[in-house]
Amino acid sequence: MTGQINRSNRRPVFFIPSISLLASLGVFSSSLEAQAHHPFGGQTPSNILEGFLSGLGHPVVGIDHLVFVIAIGLMTAILRQGFWVPLAFVSTALLGAGIHLQSWDLPAPEFFISASVLLMGGLLALKQSPHPCLASGLAGFAGLFHGYAYGEAIVGAEMTPLVSYLVGFSVIQLMIAALAYRCGHALNPASSEQSTLPLRFAGFGIAGMGLAFLSTVLLG
Repeated sequence: MTGQINRSNRRPVFFIPSISLLASLGVFSSSLEAQAHHPFGGQTPSNILEGFLSGLGHPVVGIDHLVFVIAIGLMTAILRQGFWVPLAFVSTALLGAGIHLQSWDLPAPEFFISASVLLMGGLLALKQSPHPCLASGLAGFAGLFHGYAYGEAIVGAEMTPLVSYLVGFSVIQLMIAALAYRCGHALNPASSEQSTLPLRFAGFGIAGMGLAFLSTVLLG
């Protein structure tokens, strides 16, 4: 019994560095615009390797995208059949990229990307886990705008680097979500439906970052 109590007490303490990291990223990100980021400095990938590497880099270089993918990975850890959340996001991100490549416009992508981080963090911070359909729906809706931003980096590319770019950003996001899921599951081994205190803290931190992104977009 004593060993169980000690392990239970250690999880929140172990999570404190992660919360501090989220807070630090939030302060740093408040000076950045919630916009598309280009791993190759804005140059359009010209071959299959450049396309794939650019696809791998875009969701990581863009802090707003990265934080959202981490959030959906953590959300997956507290929901029954939570795997639908990252799948919905990646699927609609591909659709959003396609929308951009077709030269169709989505309204205020930076606003919706920032708001999605705030909302997903808020859902993660709730004492009661949200319904899987709500989390998947939010992830799917957000994916359109995140994917639309991803599409900016590949506009004008030939088919081969374009396809490799789409594969790259899909693979890296699923990997990040899977890693976040493993971390979330390790922090919450006893229940798949109720978020533990460490994961709620993570949700508050992510929501705070989303608020910083949104403030930057609204205030310029």
